[in-house]
Amino acid sequence: MQTRVQDRPSAKALQAKCEVIGSLLRPPYLAEARRRYEQTEISPSEFKRLEDRAVDEALETQTQAGIDVITDGEMRRYAFYGHLIDSFDGFDKFGGWGIEFRDERGEKTRLRRPLVVEKLRWRHHMCAEEWTYLRGRTSHPAKVTLISAQQAAAYYDPEKSRGAYPTRDAYLADIVDVTRREIEELRRLGCTYVQIDAPQYAALLDRDLREGYRRRGSDPDRLIDECIEMDNAIIAGHAGMTFGMHICRGNNQSKYYA
Repeated sequence: MQTRVQDRPSAKALQAKCEVIGSLLRPPYLAEARRRYEQTEISPSEFKRLEDRAVDEALETQTQAGIDVITDGEMRRYAFYGHLIDSFDGFDKFGGWGIEFRDERGEKTRLRRPLVVEKLRWRHHMCAEEWTYLRGRTSHPAKVTLISAQQAAAYYDPEKSRGAYPTRDAYLADIVDVTRREIEELRRLGCTYVQIDAPQYAALLDRDLREGYRRRGSDPDRLIDECIEMDNAIIAGHAGMTFGMHICRGNNQSKYYA
């Protein structure tokens, strides 16, 4: 059956919206500044100035490329989940089990996850500063990224985290609560689009990683169901907000883990 020209969708109908999904590559000067800041070699104000510079450059890059919905590139985070870890006391930044990343050539690297070791204590908002600076620098549609409950679940160890929370469910209940509060604060500040980063869903389908969860006392099938329930609880009931879900194989230095 032939399709007549007039029956084909127009070019306008085929247009796709283009967005940045993950972190933009952080410039070397920012990576060096973070290292020096963590060693108390530069002041908070100097580090903030360099963060602002990196965000401004990220916005310019996206604008020049014609990106439809832009972000701050997650320049203020040491990792895509840094907004959670740095906003609460109670995490050991590198105390969790190591994740092995690999590529098609067989090269591997290992990254240690955060670990919840104490009951979470709020220090400051996770994304409010990111959003207010971003909103003040662009008239383009913009969004903020937050990790999912499913991602945060990976920071609980049934043995090592038990002193903070007797169960993963108790820990995730706090994660849902603080994330919902953050979304409401973002909404109050005028943000209408939040991306939920959930790469752990891919991990929960990976044969080797599923076995790793079992060795640490977790049923991956049950965890998938629980995390879907938690993520639904996070996004429910926020009037006027749009949510997107980002699922991937993970990325560290162009290597994947799932």
